Parts: sequence; structure tokens; C-alpha cells
Amino acid sequence: MFDVKKPEMANKTFRLPVELIKRLETVAQQKGVSVNNLVLQCCQYALDNLKEEK
Repeated sequence: MFDVKKPEMANKTFRLPVELIKRLETVAQQKGVSVNNLVLQCCQYALDNLKEEK
């Protein structure tokens, strides 16, 4: 049976350089996603591919 799930979300404020915000907005618009969704995907990718320190 199909079960619709909504992941738990929380609000958090981050300060980002203006130029980075502009780049994120441009890419989000080009890809047809929200800036929030793009930032989420970027963070997940960065954390999933973070080099492990020994």
C-alpha cells in the first residue's frame, strides 16, 4: 500500500556570501528547483563525499 511520508524538517538560519547566494539562485532557476532544495542536495552530496580523516 502507498504510504505518503513527510520528512521531519527544522528551520535554521545560515549566513552565506552574496556571490554564493547568487550562484545558488542561478543554478536553482536553471534546474527548476527551489534554492532550499538545491542547498539540501549540495549539503547531502558534500557530506556523503567527505574525505575521512585517519
